[in-house]
Amino acid sequence: MEGGLRKEMGLGDLVLAQILCVVGSSWVGIAAKLGRAQVAFWVGAMVLFYLPLAAVVIHLNRLMPLEGGLYQWAKAGFGEMAGFLTAWNLWVYAVIVTGAIVFVVPTDLSYMIGPSAAWLPASIPATLLITGGVVAGITLVAIHGLDIGKWLHNTGSVMILTAYAILLPLPLWALWRGSIHHYEPIPWELPKLDWFSVAVFGQMTAGALSGFEYVAIMAGECRNAVRTVGRSVMISAPVIAVMFILGTSAVLAFIGNQPINVIGPIPQTFRLAFGANSWVAPFAIFLLIARAIASASLIFTGLTRLPMTAGWDNLVPAWFARLDPKRRTPVNSILFVAAVVMVLILLSMLGVREQEASQLLANASIVHYAIAYCALFLLPLVGALRAGVPSWLKVAAVCGLFSSAVSMLIAVYPIVDVVSRQSYATKIAAVVLLANMAGVLIYRAGQRRRA
Repeated sequence: MEGGLRKEMGLGDLVLAQILCVVGSSWVGIAAKLGRAQVAFWVGAMVLFYLPLAAVVIHLNRLMPLEGGLYQWAKAGFGEMAGFLTAWNLWVYAVIVTGAIVFVVPTDLSYMIGPSAAWLPASIPATLLITGGVVAGITLVAIHGLDIGKWLHNTGSVMILTAYAILLPLPLWALWRGSIHHYEPIPWELPKLDWFSVAVFGQMTAGALSGFEYVAIMAGECRNAVRTVGRSVMISAPVIAVMFILGTSAVLAFIGNQPINVIGPIPQTFRLAFGANSWVAPFAIFLLIARAIASASLIFTGLTRLPMTAGWDNLVPAWFARLDPKRRTPVNSILFVAAVVMVLILLSMLGVREQEASQLLANASIVHYAIAYCALFLLPLVGALRAGVPSWLKVAAVCGLFSSAVSMLIAVYPIVDVVSRQSYATKIAAVVLLANMAGVLIYRAGQRRRA
C-alpha cells in the first residue's frame, strides 16, 4: 500500500520537522513555574525520557521503517488489538494536541496586537473564528500533500528557530541596557518533590520532550527512511535541549515571580523586554504564531495517516484509506479529523477560563500520549520485538516506561488556577476512559466487518 504514497521528505525536512514537532512556545513557561530548579528538572526529564525515547525510536525504525510508525511496531510486537489501541491513543493525542496548538493562536495574536486585543482569548466567538480559519487552512494544505506541506513545516521550523534566536540572547542584551540586573543561564537548585513539581515534570516529559516517534508515522513518505529518520533524531536532539533550557532561563529573567501565562510565555516575555511600543515584540510573536500553525499542520498531517493505515488492515471503514487520485492523500480521513478538532476546541471552552481550557487540552493529550509511550517502551522489553535488544537499550526503555507512567498518572493534577480541581480531574479521566472504550468498540466492529 505504501507504493501509492509520494516520497517527499529528505533528511533536512526531517530535522526541521523534529524541531517543529517537539519545540513549542508554552513549555518554557510551564518549566519556569519551577523557578531555579528548572534545569534540574530538564536534565532529569532528558535522562529519564528524552534520550531513551530517541534510542528506542531509532532502534525500532531501523527494524521496521513502515508508514504508520508506532502502530506498525506495536502490532508486530503485541498483536493486532494492542497495536490498534496504541495507534488509537496516539491518534486521539494528536487530535487533542492539534486543537491545543491552534488554541494558542488567539492568545499570541492578543500579545502581538497589544492591549486593545486583550479580549480575544476570552471571547468564544472570536476564538472559534480564528481557530476555525487556521484549521481550514491546514486542512487544505494536508489535502494538497507533502510537496506543499513540507515547505510550510520547514518554514515554521525556521521561524521557531528565529524566535528562539531572539529569545536566548535577550537577557544579555537587557543586562547590557540595565533593564534587568540578574540573569542565570543555567541556574541550579535541588527540586522540591511535591505534587506540583511532579505534575510539571509529567508535562515536561510526555508533553514537552515528546515527538521523535511522530515523524516515523510518515516513514512511507520519506526517502531512505531507515537512515534518515534516525539521523534526524540525532541531529535535532541537542539543538532542542539547548532551546528548552536557555529558553526557560530567559523567561525567568524577565517574568521572575510574576504570574506566568502558560499559553503564551514567550510573547509575554517579549512584551516585557521590548515594551508596548516596540516593533520587535510583534514581529517575534508573529514568528511564534506562524510556528504554531505549521506545527499544527505537521501533527494534523501525521494523524490523518493513522486511520489510513488502519483502513489498510480493514480495522476501520475503507473510506478512511481512499487516496485522492491526483494528490495521493487520504482526503476523507483529513476532512473527518478537521471536523473532530473543531468540535474538541468548542467543548474544551465550555464553562472554563482560557488558561484552564488550554491545560485541559494539553493534559488530556498527555495521558493518551503517555499510554502510547508505555507501549513504545515496552516493545524492547516484552513481546515479539524484544529478541536481540541490547542490555543498555532495555535499561533506557525501563527509564522511559517509568517517566511515561508518571506522566500518565499525574496529568489530572492542575498547575494553573482552575474552577474546580475535582471537575478538572474528572474531565480528563472521562475523556481518556471514553476514548479507549470507543477504541475497543471500533476495533471489534472492524473485526466483524472483516469476518
